Amino acid sequence: MTRDYRLGMLLVTASAVAWSTAGFFTRLVPLDSWTMLAWRGLFGAFGIAFVILAMERRQAWGHFRALGWPGWIFALVSAAGMICFITALRHTSVAHVAVIYALAPFIAATLAWLAIRERPTRGALATSCIALLGVAIMAGFGTDGSPVGDLLALGMTICCAAMMVLARRYRDIPTLPAACLSALLSGLVCWPIGEPLALSAHSLLVLVLFGLVNSALGLTLFTVGARLLPAVETALIGSLDAPLAPLWVWIAFNEAPSPSTLTGGIIAFAAVGLHVWLSGAKKLDRPEEPDVRSASRRLVPAPAIHGDDDGNEAPAELLKNLTARSHG
Repeated sequence: MTRDYRLGMLLVTASAVAWSTAGFFTRLVPLDSWTMLAWRGLFGAFGIAFVILAMERRQAWGHFRALGWPGWIFALVSAAGMICFITALRHTSVAHVAVIYALAPFIAATLAWLAIRERPTRGALATSCIALLGVAIMAGFGTDGSPVGDLLALGMTICCAAMMVLARRYRDIPTLPAACLSALLSGLVCWPIGEPLALSAHSLLVLVLFGLVNSALGLTLFTVGARLLPAVETALIGSLDAPLAPLWVWIAFNEAPSPSTLTGGIIAFAAVGLHVWLSGAKKLDRPEEPDVRSASRRLVPAPAIHGDDDGNEAPAELLKNLTARSHG
């Protein structure tokens, strides 16, 4: 298992934990979805911008200018996904939103094959089908959701799958600036629709935490980790928020999911866990093959990156160069 693969698994897993707090935060403040999205996006953008400025300082603005059309498309798709996500939480249960996201591996595998001819493994397809079965059990027999909310959750899932494929296809996208722009766009779009100035000090504090933890941290970890893993594996590991999201709400607000929703979530979680375990075991047993394309790219002048003797980037240096184009 390569260092980049391990780092990608860690980052995407951490992003799933951060994103799983969305239902918890939306239940803490009695605000409409548009007001919540406006502040979440703005605070998330400020948090990511602070990280970029701290790492790059005077070169930060140059990385924003280097986004290009793939970076803008990534940001727009991400912003649309954010809006669908939070709005869905207002129209259906947290459990339904979380478990519908288990469709992401199946959608990501299809988009990756159509767009970049990245063929998913048989194990990935099998576990995607198991996750899909869990969603079918939840959506077909559960009674705690709504058609509008479930449709919005599906829209969010499609957007996330598209983000995974874009990050995989265009690896030279400056990921942190793209994440910052997507958070900012979602906030600006929702600002005039909601009532962002009509809130208490307590609500504002909750929204600060919501933006920093769920938006800034979650989006940054996800966009960085998605570059290091195949799209279908990113989606599978990201689906770990399915059992976590309703868990936080259950503990804090006693919003217990229905038996069918709980059953579907367990099935989806088991499918993700099985795939991650089998993939890790297979990569440990398989000797690493040299990456000819990566070797050729290193012939092109690029910012110096220090790593080990095999050419793998050290995690600290990788994170340092995330805002720059990875191909030089």
